[in-house]
Amino acid sequence: MSGVMKRMGMIFRAKANKALDRAEDPRETLDYSYQKQLELLQKVRRGVADVATSRKRLELQLNQLQSQSSKLEDQGRKALALGREDLAREALSRRSALQQQVTDLETQHQTLQGEEEKLTLAAQRLQAKVDAFRTKKETIKATYTAAQAQTRIAESFSGISEEMSDVGTAIQRAEDKTAQLQARAGAIDELLASGALDDASGLARDDLQSELDRISGGTDVELELARMKAELAGGSSPQQQALEGGANGQQQTQQPQDTPRFDKQ
Repeated sequence: MSGVMKRMGMIFRAKANKALDRAEDPRETLDYSYQKQLELLQKVRRGVADVATSRKRLELQLNQLQSQSSKLEDQGRKALALGREDLAREALSRRSALQQQVTDLETQHQTLQGEEEKLTLAAQRLQAKVDAFRTKKETIKATYTAAQAQTRIAESFSGISEEMSDVGTAIQRAEDKTAQLQARAGAIDELLASGALDDASGLARDDLQSELDRISGGTDVELELARMKAELAGGSSPQQQALEGGANGQQQTQQPQDTPRFDKQ
């Protein structure tokens, strides 16, 4: 059962992968990747802006603290000039506390300034990569579109070739069928002429009639040939001579029949 489940899972993953391959468009994938890189670049830029804002706020605080420190120093000097050493000591004590804050803020300012420089450099590098990716993306998309168009054109020509092949095949079949029908008709004519098949018209001839027709046809040819030879020789035609000879023979045959015959005793 475990093996069956593993096999079913593998088949499902294979089918899903194939379906995803058919549904995936590289141009859409490239556009999506470019969009993600732009979002990352925006985040880096936003980070640079936030660091710069924090740095600017520290600078304002430093300016305020330095201004207060200078003011306390002036107040201490004035108090000391008036003989108020206690006030001068208090002013200097407060100024010392402010100086510690200024030192801390200056340290933070330097740190933020370093982070800002790093983020700015990273943003510049990322911007260069995004620009390069955009150029490459457009090149790949143009190449893919051209290849897709060429494939469609090739498939169209292939379809035309298949249609022309079908037409050629149909023509070949028609020619073969025509030749087969012609051969069949010729065979039927030969069989009818030889008497092997009965004539559907009711004019069937037997072997004897066919032989008589052949002899008659041959005699007519021979007689016609003899007549033409006689005409060329200037004499009477053999047909006339045959008719005359036939008539004389008939008379000679009939004459003995009229003459009484006497038998010897």
